[in-house]
Amino acid sequence: MLTIDALRAYGADVDDGLRRCMNNEGFYLKLVEKAAADPSFEQLREAVEGGDLGRGFELAHALKGVTANLSLTPVETPVREITELLRSRTETDYGPYLDRIAEAKQKLTALL
Repeated sequence: MLTIDALRAYGADVDDGLRRCMNNEGFYLKLVEKAAADPSFEQLREAVEGGDLGRGFELAHALKGVTANLSLTPVETPVREITELLRSRTETDYGPYLDRIAEAKQKLTALL
């Protein structure tokens, strides 16, 4: 079961996330659960590995907004990094970024 303490241990800035949710703990936890189940994480990998960097940027940018608004720092940081690379269509190996995102998301999902 997802708890505020578990999110703190994960590295989320829970106080900031709660503030954005009017200090409604139940609402915040519900949004975090929805974010963790977002299929955009897998879709991002598929788009980037398939060479569709435009679609990858759209997905990464949306995930950046969600994860930043919920202050899910461990997953937001690599999502922010890949978003900026995709914004400029930088030719690079996106694998390490995708792996860091997947690892952080997996740890978040394990809290559920």
